Amino acid sequence: MSTTLVERAAIIRGFNRFYTHQIGVLQEHLLQSDFSLTEIRVMYELASRGDLTSADLCQMLGLDAGYLSRLISGFEKKGLVQKVRSVTDARAVQLHLSDVGRAVLAPLENQTQQEVIALLKALPEPQQQQLTAAMQRIQTLLQGRTPSYLLRDPQPGDMGLVVQQQSALYAREYNWNWEFEALVSEIVAKYLREFDPASERCWIAEKDGEVVGSVFVVRHDETTAKLRMLYVDASARGMGIGQRLVDECLRFARNAGYKSMLLWTVDALTDARRLYQKAGFNLVDEEATVSFGKSLVSETWAREL
Repeated sequence: MSTTLVERAAIIRGFNRFYTHQIGVLQEHLLQSDFSLTEIRVMYELASRGDLTSADLCQMLGLDAGYLSRLISGFEKKGLVQKVRSVTDARAVQLHLSDVGRAVLAPLENQTQQEVIALLKALPEPQQQQLTAAMQRIQTLLQGRTPSYLLRDPQPGDMGLVVQQQSALYAREYNWNWEFEALVSEIVAKYLREFDPASERCWIAEKDGEVVGSVFVVRHDETTAKLRMLYVDASARGMGIGQRLVDECLRFARNAGYKSMLLWTVDALTDARRLYQKAGFNLVDEEATVSFGKSLVSETWAREL
């Protein structure tokens, strides 16, 4: 084994020791209750997923069958779990979390939630976002798959989120001032007031029930569409959402009968510029400017459809 792998393993083990201590899982009974971490996890899976067989739980949680059998026997004696016949296979026995079990689990779940919230409150907002994004990235890498997302039409309340999220993102990552928030507010307000579904469209990117990106296509003139306000939250980058949003804009513009598409950006947005270039846009105009409290180069990109 190479020294590099040994060092990396030591880093991971060190993080595991730190984090298990941080969230208190080394205690014999979690959350000062009568239950271990594994026992609470089994109750949680039965509560959230519904009735499961012992084999299901062993596979999901990587538990030894003999250990799980003893754990379930203890639950049955306490009235926390009942064994029921499967509604789809009368030969299969499933585990059902009883009302008593749910009553036991509910305050433990609430306490866990409050402890994690307290941990987050000790950090400023940017660090909270960095922490959760890092945890999502760890989960993605170890699962070996890309988490799913969906693109959908905007719903009531989404436009306020778009303004808030974009304003916060560019203030956090580029230190832009209130002028940018004023700009995105004006763009969104104009879109809502003058929306024409035949020639304009907005997509919202959603992951795990949260808005993580958006983009707009609006009418520039009779033959030209304009791509506006593309953004992807830091927690969802690397999933191809930005490229997908750009592709949807191009597809819609072609189907709407536009002959070309243009967009405005600035030189500081290097990731977005790479996306535009990959999608076939060309830089057609640039000008030095002072915007959003920064010295920037204003750029116009365009392509034929």
